[in-house]
Amino acid sequence: MTTRIATALAALEAEHGIHILYACESGSRAWGFPSPDSDYDVRFLYCHPAAWYLRLDDGPDTLNFPVDEELDLAGWELRKALRLLRGSNAALFEWLQSPIVYHEVPGFRASLAPLLPLAFNLKAGLHHYLGQLRRGVEEDLLGDEVRLKRLFYALRSALAARWIRERHALPPMEFAPLRALLPAGLEGVVSELLAQKAVSNEKTTVARPAALVVWLTEEYAAGQAAREALPGARVGEGLTRELDGLLRGWL
Repeated sequence: MTTRIATALAALEAEHGIHILYACESGSRAWGFPSPDSDYDVRFLYCHPAAWYLRLDDGPDTLNFPVDEELDLAGWELRKALRLLRGSNAALFEWLQSPIVYHEVPGFRASLAPLLPLAFNLKAGLHHYLGQLRRGVEEDLLGDEVRLKRLFYALRSALAARWIRERHALPPMEFAPLRALLPAGLEGVVSELLAQKAVSNEKTTVARPAALVVWLTEEYAAGQAAREALPGARVGEGLTRELDGLLRGWL
């Protein structure tokens, strides 16, 4: 798959006349709890030649492709990505922390890393992860049997939300450091489920782990209660100048 991904990225550059600056894994393989049949969620950031930017109207700033059983490929143009970073887009913050990098122009991620904590909006980040957790507690985890995949989506979102609420900081992408916030009484349950997910397919269901689901519901309520108390946007002109400089530099 690594070879297939590299070939696909090179073909995109040739077909669309773009330059891919960064490509990474963005899904369960990067989070740390893939199933054997998990697909590859590849996300990339790219730029056009400078002349593309020197026109009256903005051009398309996203590349999406049909998803097959193995590969889900999508990318954002650099200016769009930097605007989203300034707007504290949670998905982009995750991509830029991914432990699995398929392609990178030397120094690209390092140039953005110091700006991530400056751009991260605690309230917006909490809202994002609570939105993901809500689906779990209100839809996915109500039956006697629940999908193991959806259970871990909810669990990771709950831990990321708790990280923001308690530490007032950008949460890590990977599940392993997030587990530090898990109550000791749930560690054994989560370890067993994690081992099961590693050998199960994407559609596997398990008996609803009642204590874990209760905790997820409590975390959702705690996050909602804390949301208004968190500081909101703190983006200043200095960050915009930094991002403008990066845009010009990479172009």
